[in-house]
Amino acid sequence: MRVRVLTAVLLVGGAVAIGAASLPQQSAAEQAPPTGKPPSAKSVSPEERVAALARATVWQPPPPLAKAILAGVANQPREITCTFLISHLGGTAPKFDCLLPSGKRVRVKYGTSPEVPSEVASSRLLHALGFGADNMMLVEKVRCYGCPTEPFVTMKTLGLAGMEKLYGKVMDQSEYKDFEWAAVETRHYGRPIESDEVEGWAFFELGLIDPGKGGAPRAHVDALRLLAVFLAHWDNKSENQRLVCLSDEDWATGQQCARPYAMLQDLGAAWGPRKVDLPKWEKAPIWADRASCTVSMDALPYHGATFSPVKISEAGRKHLGGLLSQLTDLQLDDLFRGARFDHTTGMIGLHASPIHEWVRVFKAKVSEIVSGPACPQ
Repeated sequence: MRVRVLTAVLLVGGAVAIGAASLPQQSAAEQAPPTGKPPSAKSVSPEERVAALARATVWQPPPPLAKAILAGVANQPREITCTFLISHLGGTAPKFDCLLPSGKRVRVKYGTSPEVPSEVASSRLLHALGFGADNMMLVEKVRCYGCPTEPFVTMKTLGLAGMEKLYGKVMDQSEYKDFEWAAVETRHYGRPIESDEVEGWAFFELGLIDPGKGGAPRAHVDALRLLAVFLAHWDNKSENQRLVCLSDEDWATGQQCARPYAMLQDLGAAWGPRKVDLPKWEKAPIWADRASCTVSMDALPYHGATFSPVKISEAGRKHLGGLLSQLTDLQLDDLFRGARFDHTTGMIGLHASPIHEWVRVFKAKVSEIVSGPACPQ
């Protein structure tokens, strides 16, 4: 079985009632099922998982980039009201699960962690470019009925003892807690495909994708690799990526998912490498060796985790470069301003860089991709 490591934390007590607000409509391709809880993962054999990955796509043509709204969802509410849900929580960034009055389950990420702006900006950029990511909406206030004073700490503490459900016996259903500038996450549509040994997929496994079996062409796969380097997505352990089935119908045992899709799931540690750190992001190179078009994350934390050095094809370089080059200065300004990159983050209040500097560095990195000779065949 997969092993999850939890960090010991202190218990903080707490507060549930009924809320009233809903998220704006998503596109059909991104909607979660109408039931409150996202579809549970389908456990398959290691061989079935590899076969699904071999046939996976990684990119879908997006709407015209000229019309992309990178500041956020059009007509999104300023405030969301929801009811606290008891759930297992991984990672280290403060978060909790909540149920909207519509019955849709969302994950709320809160606090001053730089993971909030990082994931908001990253997911919006990926969606605009046509790559898969969860849907992130940044709202001024989330009113959570039934939330403990510190929901993440409480659930992590109870989780250490396998006693998360204990909180349900002490909830005060007349109290609420407000969280300012929180990210509200809904999962990308699709049932996760996992084995007992592996959740998600590792970057070194992208070589298993086979266009001859219906999988993504090399250009799309290389564009995804190059985009991960562009974002400095070094925290890419397999559970931070997701393999899902986009088919409307479930598939029977012994059969195959009709539309496997490989996507990025957790991008909270990007734009750094130490999470929304402009000076560090500016210094992180795109190419380990431009002449051979080799990319690497060896210089990033954990030596890039599952990302092994790889040569990018000319088709992959042109595919991503062509997409990124279409974004205007105004759209980039919206991207960073909408994710509040100009506000301090972290417990010690890290200095925030001006938006125009983020735009400048973004464009310089795009230039690194599109400039120079063609990649060797």
